[in-house]
Formats: sequence, structure tokens, C-alpha cells
Amino acid sequence: MDSVSLRPFPFAAASFLSPNYLTPKLIARRIPLRHRSRSSLSPRTTVRLSLSEGITNNSPLPDPSSVTAPLFSNWTPPRPLWRGLSALILAGQVARRALSGRIHRRNTLQQLERVGPRSTGVCLLTAAFVGMAFTIQFVREFTRLGLHRSVGGVLALALSRELSPVVTSVVAAGRIGSAFAAELGTMQVSEQTDTLRVLGAHPVDYLVTPRVIACCLALPVLTLLCFCVGLASSAFLADAVFGISINIILDSARRALRPWDIISAMIKSQVFGATIAVVSCAWGVTTHGGAKGVGESTTSAVVISLVGIFIADFALSYLFFQGAGDSLKYAMG
Repeated sequence: MDSVSLRPFPFAAASFLSPNYLTPKLIARRIPLRHRSRSSLSPRTTVRLSLSEGITNNSPLPDPSSVTAPLFSNWTPPRPLWRGLSALILAGQVARRALSGRIHRRNTLQQLERVGPRSTGVCLLTAAFVGMAFTIQFVREFTRLGLHRSVGGVLALALSRELSPVVTSVVAAGRIGSAFAAELGTMQVSEQTDTLRVLGAHPVDYLVTPRVIACCLALPVLTLLCFCVGLASSAFLADAVFGISINIILDSARRALRPWDIISAMIKSQVFGATIAVVSCAWGVTTHGGAKGVGESTTSAVVISLVGIFIADFALSYLFFQGAGDSLKYAMG
């Protein structure tokens, strides 16, 4: 008897995210036709079964064209929609496994080294030049207005609250997020995730959770280092080019900064790290279409991660810094 033909399942990552790792195609391949209930078969298959088994009564054969299909049988959800839903499901699975202690420690340490020490150089170099470019833009204007004693406070506040976490996350999204999406996408199209399941390893525990934890732990440290390097490079440029002493810059920064400024930067970087890891992993495990699909998923993962970073930055800034502030008043001495 002919095998049952089923529509292609639109969710490429269903075998990765499903608890039982069974897609409709796998179910149709694993369950013999004689064990399937008639309610699980399509109308066309039911007609074919009736013809093959024989008609015992004298009633006329049903017309296959007169059988109406279900309302949404031919509807496939848009790709961005089910990818976003898969990212939410993946985030929930990672949170549940992290809270229950189901963490692959060796893989987590490997990913932590990959995200942290191996990304330090490019992050610090970027932070240094961003700090110096930001210094050039406004130091001469402040000096002309006689506000040179508040330059260090403005630099410290800008770097701690916005520039350091955002710049670090953007660099991490381009370097780490693209690598995560490409690696998991290649594993998905080559069915290596199914091999992990056969070997008894849960793909979320082994592949996704270590990456999310590594990003959440490494990005706050990178943000703090970028803040220090950015402030030092800005103070050096202000002293060498505009004649503002480094001592004045550092004293003004010390007066302006509050502990909450550093804490908010750490919280932002953790949220940004989780966004990068979850989006990149979700886009990777929903890859299909071979090498072309891997490239498209990698590009899309970086773009969506950057958009998510900027949206989260606005939401957290609005939540953390409401009302009028008085930090610059203390920075002026």
C-alpha cells in the first residue's frame, strides 16, 4: 500500500524544540499504516484505505472532490512569526533548565572562554576609539562655555549609562551572535541535533543553555572593562589635545558617578547578552535550506539581535532614569 503523503511541516526546529522530538513526517514514517487511526488520516487517505480494503456495502463511492479540507490546513505561518515564537519557547526552556541546575558545565566553561577572553581585544579597541570620538565632539564646546570641570562627569555618565553596554553588546552581536547562529544552523541542516538526541544528550542542555549563560556572565565584565578603557582614552585625549588635566577629568568623574550607574550598566549588559544568545540560537535551530539557509539565518540573527538591543536599551533607560538628575551638579564641584 502506498505511504501516506503529508504536507511539509513549517517549523524547521520542531524536532529540536519538541519534548518528544517527533515531527509529523517522523510520526508518519515511524507508525505503520495499519496502526494509525482513521481520525489521524487525511480525507484523501481515508478514501484510499476504503478502496484498498474493499467496500462491503452497496453504497456509492464518495467523491474526493466533495470532501472539504479543514479551514487552516493549507495555511503556513509567516517565517518571522514562528521564529519569534521559537525564540520565546527556547528562552523558557533555558530558564527552566538553568533554575533546575541542568547545566553542562564543561561546555559552559568553553563558551565562557569564547565569549569573554577571546572577545576582549576587539571590545576594548572599539571602546577606546568610541570614547575618544565622543570626547572630540563635545569637549571643545564645554571648554568654550567654561565648563571644563564638568567634562569628566559627562564622559563618565555617558560611558557608564549608554556607550559601554551598547557598544560592547553590538560588538558581541557581530562576533558571537553570528558564530552561534552559523554553528547551530549548520548542525540543524546536517541533522547533528538529532544525533545528540540519539546519544542521550538534550540539545537545549548541551548547545543552547551554555551559550546563554556564558553571554550573561561575560558581557557585564566586558562592559566594565570597556568603561574603564573608554574613560582612560577620553581623559588622555582631553589632556593631550584640549589641555584639560587628567586629574580634573578623573575627579569630575568620581563626583558625578553613583553606584547605581555601574549597576544599571551591568543589568543592561546581562539583558543584552541574553537577547543576543537566545535570538542567535533560535535563528540557528530554525535554519533550513542548506548552506544558503545558514547564511540567511546568520545575517538575520545579527540584525534582529541589534534591533532587540536598541529596544531593550530604551526600555531599561526609561525604567532606570526617570525624572530630573543632579549628577552634573556634583561633577562641577
